[in-house]
This record gives sequence, C-alpha cells and structure tokens, in this order.
Amino acid sequence: MAVLETGLTRDQAFALLNEHNKDPFHIEHAQAVEGCLRYFAQEFDPENVEFWGMVGLLHDLDWEEYPTPEDHTLRTAEMLRAAGGTEQLILSIQTHNSDFNDACPAPELYMEKVLFAVDELTGLIGAAVVMRPSKSVMDFEVKSLKKKFKDKRFAAGCSRDIIRKGAELCGWELDELFVRTIDAMRSFAPDKDTFQPAE
Repeated sequence: MAVLETGLTRDQAFALLNEHNKDPFHIEHAQAVEGCLRYFAQEFDPENVEFWGMVGLLHDLDWEEYPTPEDHTLRTAEMLRAAGGTEQLILSIQTHNSDFNDACPAPELYMEKVLFAVDELTGLIGAAVVMRPSKSVMDFEVKSLKKKFKDKRFAAGCSRDIIRKGAELCGWELDELFVRTIDAMRSFAPDKDTFQPAE
C-alpha cells in the first residue's frame, strides 16, 4: 500500500487538538486512540504508522465544540483544511461518524475499520480501569471487561452496538477485539515498565 500523507506534523496536530479541546478527558481519549492505532498499524500497515496515529489523535477534533452527529467530523474537515491537512486524513476521520451522518463515508481502509472498533472501546476500558485499585490497564483482564460490557449502566455513553459492529468490520470475534485493544493500551500505558502487580 502507498504511503499516506497527513499534511501535518504530529506536533502541529497536537497543538490543533489543544486549540479546540480544553477538557483533559478529550485530550487523553485522543491520545489513547492514537496509541491504539499506532499499535495496530505496526501489524497491519507498518508503512503508515504515522498516518494511523494522526487519524486517532484527531478523530474527535471538533467534538468538544460541535458535539452533534450533524456537525461531528464535518467541522473537523474545515479545521484540518485550514491547517493544511490532506483530504485522505479528513475522509479517514469522517468514517467513524458514518453510522450517524450520511454525509460521512463508510469505513473502507482497514485503518478506518480499526478506528471504528476501538474508539468507543478505549473509552469503556478507560472508565473501567480508573475504578480499579491499581488504576492500571496492566492488570486489567478480558473477563473484567466482559462484565463491564454486559452492564449497560456502566459507561452508558459507550455504544456496545458500535463496538460489536467494529469487531465485525475488522473480521474479529468480540473477545479478540477485547484482547487486542487491551494489549494495545498496555503498549503505551505510562506504567508499563514499572508496574508491579499486587501479590
């Protein structure tokens, strides 16, 4: 596959993210999805790790200012064009809102399918992890995630249907998506090199 261009450096993208997002939660979520996409790109599209990461980092660029399905990612397009972002970057980002806005293209590239799959799931995992005594994903297991997934009241804003569809788009069973996403989040966890599980 050809190398995909973003039109932005990572520093420029992060500055743009901070310009339009002030809530630390949104910044952390963007970085979590970025980290996951970079992790998966190493396996599925190593020539385009930077592109995958940038899509993850900027996928919710406009959400804090325009949190409606009608505006989401369409406003991002305006922001990215003004900043020099490429049309491919814009289109790839817009795919994750395709279920809610017919103006957005459906996921076609594998990277777009992975974005669709992990976006909501990283939020669910993050919400579960902060409730653990360790506050760490390093000792977070799939069985715990499955319990949280089944409890519709927990992190109710994380759509289980979108997560299921994302797994299907990627050609994975739900459990495989869970395992892969936990492994991805462990790969960039701040305590990955120092974590000591309780005895």
